[in-house]
Amino acid sequence: MGSSVVLATAGYDHTIRFWEATSGICYRTLQYADSQVNKLEITADKTLIAAAGNPHIRLFEVNSNNPQPIISYDGHTSNVTSVGFQKDGKWMYTGSEDGTVKIWDLRAPGCQREYESRAAVNTVVLHPNQGELISGDQHGNIRVWDLTANACSCELVPEVGTAVRSLTVAMDGSLVVAANNSGTCYVWRAMRGSYLTTHFEPLHKLRAHQGYVLKCMLSPDVRQLATTSSDKTVKLWNLDGFTLDRTLAGHQRWVWDCVFSVDAAYLVTASSDCTARLWDLSTGDAIRIYSGHHKACVTCALNDSAIDGRDDS
Repeated sequence: MGSSVVLATAGYDHTIRFWEATSGICYRTLQYADSQVNKLEITADKTLIAAAGNPHIRLFEVNSNNPQPIISYDGHTSNVTSVGFQKDGKWMYTGSEDGTVKIWDLRAPGCQREYESRAAVNTVVLHPNQGELISGDQHGNIRVWDLTANACSCELVPEVGTAVRSLTVAMDGSLVVAANNSGTCYVWRAMRGSYLTTHFEPLHKLRAHQGYVLKCMLSPDVRQLATTSSDKTVKLWNLDGFTLDRTLAGHQRWVWDCVFSVDAAYLVTASSDCTARLWDLSTGDAIRIYSGHHKACVTCALNDSAIDGRDDS
């Protein structure tokens, strides 16, 4: 990983910790007094980090000693389970257990748009076309929100009543994967239809874990799928045939989150065992353990892109 790496973790001890990725040293700790932190996301230009709590979202400066958030977003009424940014950092999206998906313009106060999922939202991802949000909820519904039409353009229910825990979209927009509470991942080929709306063609049903799949993440090179689970393991699946490449074992409790390095050579994971780990995917070894949290570590964020604020393709 390059020199300009932002790696942060958070969870139930009300802190956000920034780590030197290679040494494992925690160089900055932010207090998040109001609640646990459910999710972290770093802007593409590495200047801001969003922390999603209950029921608010706070934005902090990455390259600063300022311990206070520079802005707070209050509009959700329950746990905020997802947060992410449009690629140019113009707006932020969130999903919450209050059943809504919201869009926030970072240059203006308040919430600009709201979509109703009618069940607790567990996961939201932004399609790389920047024009669609995809949400998954506690009732098992997946909905595509067309931001141009400002409406729901598609609904999928892979397993009625089985909560969708995590969604991931391939960088090239070719695949969408949904992970659920029964340990299954559903894979669709995403087809571009007329009016630039995405159509979903079922591709594979993957029995990934015996327990819950808590996070699924497609690698930046779209060669592997990582799944994290309540069974304490992380699995890496080869997208060419959906065979198991390797199992990453070492966490002592549930593994809640994961994120790939930009070159797909490393994976960072966060666990209820209070640690985050850096895995070398060529060997399957945990080459660094980030220890410092006093309670469950449930989210990790990494931005190790080579060019600050620009698309590296």
